[in-house]
Amino acid sequence: MLTQIKGLHHVTSMAASAQVNSDFFTKTLGLRRVKKTVNFDAPEVYHLYYGDEVGTPGSVMTYFPFPHIAAGRPGVGEVGETYFAIPRGSLGFWRERLAKLGVGNLAETEVFGEKRLRFDGPDRDGFSLVEVDTDARDGWLHDDIGAAEAIKGFHGASMRLKDAGATRELLGFMGYEKVNEKDEWARFAIKGGNGADFIDLETLPGADHARQGAGSVHHIAFAVENRAAQLDVRKALLDTGYQVTPVIDRDYFWAIYFRTPGGVLFEIATNEPGFDRDEDTAHLGQALKLPARYESHRAEIEKLLPAIAD
Repeated sequence: MLTQIKGLHHVTSMAASAQVNSDFFTKTLGLRRVKKTVNFDAPEVYHLYYGDEVGTPGSVMTYFPFPHIAAGRPGVGEVGETYFAIPRGSLGFWRERLAKLGVGNLAETEVFGEKRLRFDGPDRDGFSLVEVDTDARDGWLHDDIGAAEAIKGFHGASMRLKDAGATRELLGFMGYEKVNEKDEWARFAIKGGNGADFIDLETLPGADHARQGAGSVHHIAFAVENRAAQLDVRKALLDTGYQVTPVIDRDYFWAIYFRTPGGVLFEIATNEPGFDRDEDTAHLGQALKLPARYESHRAEIEKLLPAIAD
């Protein structure tokens, strides 16, 4: 069993509009845009990162906004819902705020004893706000969102699978332990994690496979402290039979990727070097940052990217 994984690092999804996406996460949810860069494989498309003050691993939601992308179709073989942790007692604040701002499909539920508020993002992405009273992380304070309400980071995520058996084994190998189970749901948790500690598996044997598009999660990333830990995890996965990519430099972290038995794309990402490696903390997410190989094409790339008003 691996011991290097410390919870979620980030979750990356796809969107249709960069402006709508930025407005939703910074103005509606009150997260900070901590990086404005580009898709390393398609530099004509933004890669936008949102999180706490410095983009702490376990707090970062990221998006590729592809203009003219078709809507995704929910189904099995994908991340179904991303959970954000909020302070105990703040659910009423968020219910009122999101209703006032016209956020869709609001619903209060209780899952595994946790009170939560489910809602849709702009592209019908699935989210929940979960009340947590043991989370010491500090959220990013917005003009009208104080410390008593601010999102602290991820609480976890769910995956929809046709058959969860092999993914259960994989999570166990990655250091997760099953802590609860009810009907078609099973909950796994990482001990001593970074706060973004839970993965829920939903088994839906009769459901259709998902089709990726706007609103779909592209991949889900798990955090390791440094490159040495990442190499240990990579070797262990290869030895177990998984097809794992070489280490890829993503400027703000190093990444490896592999496809799970259930069809979900997993990433293992390092906590180093962080989002302040190329701009100071006070100005994170303001300027367009490009990978070194694209810097000589900056003028051309900037013409292709739509402007984003703050």
